[in-house]
Amino acid sequence: MRSEQETIRAIEQYSDTVRRICMVHLKNDADTEDIFQTVFLKYVLSSISFENSEHEKAWFIRVTINACKDLLKSFFRSHTVSLNDVIEPSTELSLDYRDVWEAIFSLPQKYRDVVYLHYFEDYTAPQISHILNKNVNTIYTLLTRSKQMLREKLGGDYDYE
Repeated sequence: MRSEQETIRAIEQYSDTVRRICMVHLKNDADTEDIFQTVFLKYVLSSISFENSEHEKAWFIRVTINACKDLLKSFFRSHTVSLNDVIEPSTELSLDYRDVWEAIFSLPQKYRDVVYLHYFEDYTAPQISHILNKNVNTIYTLLTRSKQMLREKLGGDYDYE
């Protein structure tokens, strides 16, 4: 079990990343908070020692993505209707970029992951391939296809580089 100082440091360092990944996957605040707690509880209870800060960050990303996928596959989730389908999307998203966020949220999951990791976490394709356990050429293909989909959805007025 990790110390209180270690836990506080990790929460301060990775909370934004974990929340953003959850929002990209789950698209609602309640599930995001549930997964946030789950991820940091796993961290507190784990005995894994990290080689460096990049290894630790990659662990948080991988655990968060897996927890989101598990929630999305759960029986309860597949047999209920989200309040977000009935209510307006979260106002936490910047109004200036709301259309961009909505376009990203509308992408299939495999594209959302690479877009988020590349553009919001500044990972390179080889780093993303290691985090997602996919071939680096697959990551390049997913990035290229996602950029094309975003151009089509947003009318080509945005620069994604």
